[in-house]
Amino acid sequence: MATRENAFGEFLTAQRARVSPQDVGLPTAGSRRVKGLRREEVAVLAGVSADYYARLEQGRERTPSAQVVEAICTALQLGPDAQAHAFRLARLTPTALATSDLVGQDMLRLLDSMPNVAAYVVNPAFRILATNPVAGELLGSEQVAKGAVPYLFTDPASRRYFMDWEHIARAAVSALRLAVGYSPVHPEVSALVARMKDESPDFARLWQDHRVTGLSATAKRIDHPAVGQLELVYQTFESRDAPGQQLTVATAAAGSPSADSLALLGTIAADRAASTELADPK
Repeated sequence: MATRENAFGEFLTAQRARVSPQDVGLPTAGSRRVKGLRREEVAVLAGVSADYYARLEQGRERTPSAQVVEAICTALQLGPDAQAHAFRLARLTPTALATSDLVGQDMLRLLDSMPNVAAYVVNPAFRILATNPVAGELLGSEQVAKGAVPYLFTDPASRRYFMDWEHIARAAVSALRLAVGYSPVHPEVSALVARMKDESPDFARLWQDHRVTGLSATAKRIDHPAVGQLELVYQTFESRDAPGQQLTVATAAAGSPSADSLALLGTIAADRAASTELADPK
């Protein structure tokens, strides 16, 4: 993982390699020894000196202004999520508030008020903190117990469950990288990244990519062992009452087979709850 000492510089280096001279209207005559733009070219596009930009990438300059970071983000053609990440790495945003794994009663009531969709809450490391009944059945006990990221990268069943595994894996790593940008970094996030790099070559490969996109709306195709294939749209929302927690809601198009499958998962959850109550009446 990029160290906090030069996380900003390593991020800039990776983003510079993605932008070609043609992308920004620069001439391409002659041989080029670097992939993407040269440092000097980024400096010209951002309106800073080549020496200053080199010091930023090397970690020898640690106090860039907001105007400089914004100009560099523009030069590197970064999207909104990547720009916000760059500002956090440059320590130009407020310190993150302390996070809690305690899901509040209001959030729990919200989960229960959505019986026809799958809704669940995760912490900054995407460990699942609470689910409504449909989400509990959709995710399955293994994913809930292990956590979304360990399940994705260490459980072979995830490659059958997620029909577009590579796409989902790339999005998960990108979202986890966003979590690393916050200061201070949630300790569970740091430990998870270190563990996944050791346990999963696929995670290590994707982690080196340095792409950054947030979790907003993501289409997923799932092959569920109980109800078959579903096509769902996942939307993620930040919790204002519990900083660091995120609410994810998975929905299906009205009247679609996937909507019927979500309803069936709700029925399975209700039957399971009734069986548990009969087995242990209290």
